[in-house]
Amino acid sequence: MKVARIGTRLVRSRHFASASSHIKADIVQQYAADGAVLLRGVLSREEVSTLREAIDWNLLHPGPLAGVASHDADPGLFLEDFCNWDRVVGYQDVIFNSALGEVAAALMNSKTVRLYHDHVLVKEAWTQQATPWHQDQPYYNIVGRQNVSFWIPVDRVPRESTLEFVAGSHGGTWYMPKTFLTEQSKWFPEGSLQDVPDLAHGGHRVVGWDLEPGDAVAFHMLTLHGSAGTTSRRRAFSVRMIGDDVRHAPRPWRTSPEFDGLAGELAEGAEMDHPLFPIVHPREADGAP
Repeated sequence: MKVARIGTRLVRSRHFASASSHIKADIVQQYAADGAVLLRGVLSREEVSTLREAIDWNLLHPGPLAGVASHDADPGLFLEDFCNWDRVVGYQDVIFNSALGEVAAALMNSKTVRLYHDHVLVKEAWTQQATPWHQDQPYYNIVGRQNVSFWIPVDRVPRESTLEFVAGSHGGTWYMPKTFLTEQSKWFPEGSLQDVPDLAHGGHRVVGWDLEPGDAVAFHMLTLHGSAGTTSRRRAFSVRMIGDDVRHAPRPWRTSPEFDGLAGELAEGAEMDHPLFPIVHPREADGAP
């Protein structure tokens, strides 16, 4: 049952008056060059509290796409869930009322920003399961360069447990997506894409930051990223947003996440103009919440 306030106009947070107040030109340039940037204090204390409560509610009420991403023998637990914005009021409040939409527009240089999907990722204390190096876009049903993902922790994250990125890896090469636990290629045909390179060699520049609640990192969907296990609880919320040039790319396999039935409603190559992907910015563009 949907409990979100669908179709209701919500009041934008006043934590930031506009994107120009916290997205400087050098941050936009860094995003274009590195494919990952740090955003200090992008959410207010109240927004973090709302998001923390929403994540905890989601954990008690998992959606149909929820799953465990760690092995049974792991002393911790790695949980994830997708596409819950339309049933979790707190998610909707943060997605549509915070500064995220304006920030996304600035980073992507896009007039319009749509929500692609939300993704909650929780590593409980002492989780050993690492998040292997990967790109996000090869798992998806979209093509296009104007995109951004926000990774927003609601717990303090030390440098050794944070999400890390290979700077500049979003240049265009798509790497073979694989399952995290079994490293199987269930998406593109075997051999059709390159494997992720050995990052221990080749002079790759890896970036990452310690994070406090309210901070976020923004990264391109083709930026290689991963993380280690954690000794403390790490609750994080990811919001994927897409811009003007993104188009629908139906796949013959199950994407992650899956949008069941979308291929029959949205043509290949079409703009992502569908109720599943509401406009986040500018808010006057549609009647979304």
